Amino acid sequence: MTLPDSSGTGDSVFEVLNAVLRRPRLVAGFPLVTGGLAVAMTLLLPSSYTARTTFVPDAGSLQSRLSGGLAGLGALSGLAGQLGIPLGGDVTRSPRFYADVAQSRELLEKVLLTRFPAGSPSAVVDSASLLQILGVTGKDLADSLERGVKRLRKRLDVGVDNQTGIVRLEVDARKAVLAAQVANRLVALLNAFNIETRQSRARERRMFVEERVIEGEHNLRGAEDELKRFYEKNRSWQQAPQLTFEEGRLRRQVEVQQELYLTLRREYETARIEEVNDTPIITVVDSAVPPRSRSSPKTVVVTTLGLILGAVVGVFAAIGIEYGNRLGSESRSGYMEFRALIQNARGELRALIGRARQ
Repeated sequence: MTLPDSSGTGDSVFEVLNAVLRRPRLVAGFPLVTGGLAVAMTLLLPSSYTARTTFVPDAGSLQSRLSGGLAGLGALSGLAGQLGIPLGGDVTRSPRFYADVAQSRELLEKVLLTRFPAGSPSAVVDSASLLQILGVTGKDLADSLERGVKRLRKRLDVGVDNQTGIVRLEVDARKAVLAAQVANRLVALLNAFNIETRQSRARERRMFVEERVIEGEHNLRGAEDELKRFYEKNRSWQQAPQLTFEEGRLRRQVEVQQELYLTLRREYETARIEEVNDTPIITVVDSAVPPRSRSSPKTVVVTTLGLILGAVVGVFAAIGIEYGNRLGSESRSGYMEFRALIQNARGELRALIGRARQ
């Protein structure tokens, strides 16, 4: 905004600065007021604390074998890793998969039903579910859980570093200890989900392979019995070309059934081990600890913004007042004529009203 002078060319920068310096109280008062309001707002608003934990999912032996087979595609594999694409690996063990599972409804419901310390010495109970701590209510438990999942997702932030494969999980809560406990509980549930899912898959695989082992053993015994009967009936089979050919065919059948049976037995033993394997496949890099300082509201940031806003309003207010004063003084004659015309119009209006009454 510029202040017009008598020449009509506008005021210089120095005239604008002079307009500001003529009213130092006004210019300084606005920042003090807005800054004080900002500080009061940060004190009145509820505090929020953010706890952070990081972990790395284990790619597993399957990923290692497949990655070894892709050794010749080093550049392509590296580029896919940076983009977060699990090239040739088990998708259910990729970092992005765990980031999505951590925000799934099933896991969040388990967290909401988990009991945490109430944190109040005067509390009737020592612990309460996260659903109760958040104060979420609904028509029934299902409705409350649905509302709680939506609220918890807003307090949850999950990210993945595509280059390192590290998953970052952050949780916001009104209390620092609660934020750390919820974050660690989520990681524990992820571990339990992995173990349960892996054991369930291994159980199904074991049951399938077990049936195949029984069938393979039956086929192997049938082939061996057939070869045994051949030897019993044909003790001089080496002297007849046709019998030699038949013996070779039967022996190959036994060898094939033996190899198939041994392979199935190895797969069966592997499935049995995986079925009872409860080793976590998530490596926690940093466990969540109660943060020492709150994440919001940030007093310094809010106060700084309040001071800047107040300073801008104060400067524009000073310039506006100066502009109004100069406009009034330079347009005095026009202003007086305007007042006279208003008074004349009021007199004529009163005269018309008087005649109408008569």
